[in-house]
Amino acid sequence: MFKTTLQTLEQFKVVLLQITENDFSTPCSVLSDTSIGQHTRHVIELFQCLIKGYDHGMVNYDDRKRDKRIEQERDFAVLKINEIQNSIEKEDKLMMLEQCFDQEKNVITSNYYREVIYNLEHTIHHKALIKIGINHLCKLDLPASFGIAPSTIEYKKQCVQ
Repeated sequence: MFKTTLQTLEQFKVVLLQITENDFSTPCSVLSDTSIGQHTRHVIELFQCLIKGYDHGMVNYDDRKRDKRIEQERDFAVLKINEIQNSIEKEDKLMMLEQCFDQEKNVITSNYYREVIYNLEHTIHHKALIKIGINHLCKLDLPASFGIAPSTIEYKKQCVQ
């Protein structure tokens, strides 16, 4: 799980460093007028919520900073991904997940490993969206696995055999 998470984040950084800061921060029509930077910030901030909540055993993904600098400065976003990579590996422990829906607070039991997996899947989903934006804006030659779930990659390998 951590190996895949670290590899996914590393691939994310490598791709981000290949696009211009303008392509990173410019709203894109195929992304409903959001930017690659906004999707990147969203991914980063969910990981930050998890890491921040680890010590006291409570994570709330709604309680994000929404740091404009992350979505506007590609190199700053890459720095934040580095910080996540350097701090994500922790022991499993019981955690509480707090979310609000329709102004109602919901608290459920979870654990750190489950939340890391959630963030990994969430990152892959946003990488798929970012891939659409990159293909629209700058036509990079992206890795075939960018934005594809590991289970899908394995399934496609089995189909070829």
